[in-house]
Amino acid sequence: MDLLSLLTPVDTQQKLADHIKKKRRQKKWSRQALAERSTVPASTIKKFETTGQISLRQFLLLWQSVDRLDALVALTRESVAEPTSIEEVLKR
Repeated sequence: MDLLSLLTPVDTQQKLADHIKKKRRQKKWSRQALAERSTVPASTIKKFETTGQISLRQFLLLWQSVDRLDALVALTRESVAEPTSIEEVLKR
């Protein structure tokens, strides 16, 4: 069964860009400082922060610079299925 989500891919891209921008600002880094740490050009960082557009490799380089990659990888772990009946709840 597919789960319905109101988020679009564009919304999600922008939320990820906002997260990296927030982390960058918390560290008091300019785009240029993040560029030097991540090897992603400052112009690409600016485009990402404003449009959400970036390559996956560059996104990972930015994420690694501001946060832990294992936090991102954790999103790929299988989640425990939610119970669908009272019987399943009682079994737990």
